[in-house]
Amino acid sequence: MNEDGEIAMIKAIVAGAAGRMGRRIVSMVHQNPDIVLAGAFERPDHPMVNEDAGQVAGVGEVGVKIVDALKDVMDQGDVLIDFTTPQATLENMRMTATRGIAMVIGTTGITGDTLREVESLGRKSKCVMSPNMSVGINVMFKIVGDVARILGRDYDMEILETHHRLKKDAPSGTAMRLAQILAESVGRDLDKIGVYKRKGAVGKRTDAEIGIQAWRAGDIIGEHTVMFGGIGERLEMIHRAHNRDNFARGAVRAALWVMKQPDGLYDMQDVLGLK
Repeated sequence: MNEDGEIAMIKAIVAGAAGRMGRRIVSMVHQNPDIVLAGAFERPDHPMVNEDAGQVAGVGEVGVKIVDALKDVMDQGDVLIDFTTPQATLENMRMTATRGIAMVIGTTGITGDTLREVESLGRKSKCVMSPNMSVGINVMFKIVGDVARILGRDYDMEILETHHRLKKDAPSGTAMRLAQILAESVGRDLDKIGVYKRKGAVGKRTDAEIGIQAWRAGDIIGEHTVMFGGIGERLEMIHRAHNRDNFARGAVRAALWVMKQPDGLYDMQDVLGLK
């Protein structure tokens, strides 16, 4: 913060800076005049360690080399943008939480004890955590809950998510968030009524169940369909990501937003004012 009480240029650190998402985040930071890339890191065995982060991202040299550990750049940034793995995100958060560094977390597949610790640390610092940083998908989060409440028990609810063949977790974090919203909107416990596999003589579909299915193929960035199936009609909502820039752009927007907030755990619904 400068002498006038205004927040100065935000300095960002990017985790996994040479990965598919990391490169796009570096690019979006480079394009935004209100934020600057101050640090970038990768796992120690990554071949791009010691390379210029801008060159790796395809935006030209930015004077920031990719290092092999957060500790080497932690003192250079205000906010860490992390789209890595659950365990790596937790380890990074344990470090940033003690140093007053904000975090934007887009990592998916964070569950169980790891999720509980991440959420606990997030409440004590400035943190935005969301399974999907896209503006469009967050509008979808808002809408599907409203539709579920209106249609109620008269319509079956199913979710289909489709991603590239390299995605490691299934269902996607976005699909799980959609399922949670649907379940909460009609007063159901997703742990009890979520159905993730149908094979063989599974019997008649129950009225309460919510199906969540995953497809993996080729280089599909991400597609999510929510279907409300009634007797004689169905309503479908579809979000298709054409590239990763929407996620990266949303993450940068979240980083700028969270720096102006009090300590606490937020999501993209907060960032976009949808709550």
